[in-house]
Amino acid sequence: MAKSKGGATVSKVWQLCEPIVREQGLSLWDVRYVKEGADWFLRIFIDKPGGVDINDCERVSRAVNDPLDELDPIEGSYCLEVCSPGIERELVRDEHFEQFLGADVKVKMLRPVEGVGREFCGRLKAYADGMVTVEDHSGENELTFGRKEAVWIKLDDFD
Repeated sequence: MAKSKGGATVSKVWQLCEPIVREQGLSLWDVRYVKEGADWFLRIFIDKPGGVDINDCERVSRAVNDPLDELDPIEGSYCLEVCSPGIERELVRDEHFEQFLGADVKVKMLRPVEGVGREFCGRLKAYADGMVTVEDHSGENELTFGRKEAVWIKLDDFD
């Protein structure tokens, strides 16, 4: 039940924030509503070519604060964080996989895969319909798996 509530919250926040972030000359990378310990966090990840800095995060935080208060998508208190997806950014949306085809990635699987274990690196070779293909760095082996079979897929070397 909490998961669907979080999903609805994330969807509402995404719809509200995406145009605001775009007006700031940035792109919305991800939105997460998570509980850590006793506290809830609403994290808005922003990006731009060359990366974001603290001024971008502060500008977006100020720009979304009042509209979020008006929309009031979250019951109770939470901490708003606006941040960068980081150098080893996690690929979470279809457009992320499409944007970074050919990039080096690190993968952590839910269950070990024969011959590679739970964690491995390679090149993102293909992505379609939730299926990910990663080729090892030698170019001799590739593994295709469902995106939901992975704990995370992150960029290994982001320029």
